[in-house]
Amino acid sequence: MPVSAFTKFEKFSEDLSKKVHNLDTDTLSVYLTNATPNAATHSLKSDIAEISTGNGYTGPQDSQNVVSRSGGVTSIVGTDVVITASGAVGPFRYAILFNDTPTSPLDPLVGFWDYGAAITLQSSDVFTVDFGTSLFTVT
Repeated sequence: MPVSAFTKFEKFSEDLSKKVHNLDTDTLSVYLTNATPNAATHSLKSDIAEISTGNGYTGPQDSQNVVSRSGGVTSIVGTDVVITASGAVGPFRYAILFNDTPTSPLDPLVGFWDYGAAITLQSSDVFTVDFGTSLFTVT
């Protein structure tokens, strides 16, 4: 399934400058949604409904993020999130990345990937949120 490039939520850049995120030690997690994210107005996990858990989807998954830098480019890398369905999962179209560590603000959003169309997994289907070489980069 094709995926769009990472889209950051606009509030994320402000949150970075206000020390909301420590991208090396905070827990960045991914959840699935079928609700369309709005990069300009959404800022917290509670702004975007998550799909129901069950049948192999257990809710937000830790991306195991770490920071690496080469010259003036910092990459936040992570371990792909793999979901193995034991029944119907979805539909969902978006994978949302948020910071699960801060309590104020609670669960600030970072960015998302759009899969282009709603996806429903059937029993034994495997879906991978593939981060490629990094979750995202800061230049």
